[in-house]
Amino acid sequence: MTKVKVRPNLVKIITFGFATAITLWPFGIFLRRIEYLSNHRMINHESIHWEQQKELGGLLFYVLYLLEWLIKIPFYGKRSNMNLSSEREGYFFRDDLDYLRRRKRYQWLKYIFKQP
Repeated sequence: MTKVKVRPNLVKIITFGFATAITLWPFGIFLRRIEYLSNHRMINHESIHWEQQKELGGLLFYVLYLLEWLIKIPFYGKRSNMNLSSEREGYFFRDDLDYLRRRKRYQWLKYIFKQP
């Protein structure tokens, strides 16, 4: 297993907000604590979201994310966020630190209808 390589100016630390980590393309990956920089699984998960957002130009990603969440909330309730296609890809491959090197574009589409 290799270490996740992230551009140094891509990851930023914020001490406010509700999320442990959040990716906001094109601004960066925001972590709540500096210690999370050593959490390779978290960085890899957020880096996968970076690629997803980059593919869709950011705004379209957020629109699709919200739309999918609204559709899935009646089925999954509080767990609907974890059942979104982009999150499924991120969680499924967060331990595979080489995934981004071989990832094909729009891989998250595979997870829209796939059951958890």
